[in-house]
Amino acid sequence: MPDLIAPTTRLHSAWLDAHAEWGPGLHEDGFGLAPTDEVDSPAGFAAWVARLTAESDRATCRWIVEDGRVLGGIALRHRWDDHVRWAGHVGFGVRPTARRRGVAGWALGRILVDARRVGLDRVLVVCATGNTASAKTIERLGGVFEEVRDTQYGPVRRYWIELARPGG
Repeated sequence: MPDLIAPTTRLHSAWLDAHAEWGPGLHEDGFGLAPTDEVDSPAGFAAWVARLTAESDRATCRWIVEDGRVLGGIALRHRWDDHVRWAGHVGFGVRPTARRRGVAGWALGRILVDARRVGLDRVLVVCATGNTASAKTIERLGGVFEEVRDTQYGPVRRYWIELARPGG
């Protein structure tokens, strides 16, 4: 059974394995990886993890881990800003060999609990127009399609998930 954990330097090697499986680039949604992050060296990786930790007031980043293996990542952005307008409140990604097991839906369900905890009433979740698996995952978790919108990274499908209030 997977678990959601805060980023940690102890999983440097396991994270690099997941990163390598995706191939070159910064396309692993949910990890909070920026073009300026250097993650190959222990020092660079530690600096990246420290940055994610320092930014925890604006975003909750979690890694999906099972038996010491990093399966993917998910991030919850707490505030409505320009980044969230095009990328959504939630970004997630699962490494190719861990897909088709329900891992993304499980992680999304768990992070929606955190979204309620930080005071969000609804969250915007987007995915690339050709990413049918993510679209189905979002829809299974209550995502209501809004529109397709062009972004700097190409067209995305936009979904809103209403968050039930406790006792409501």
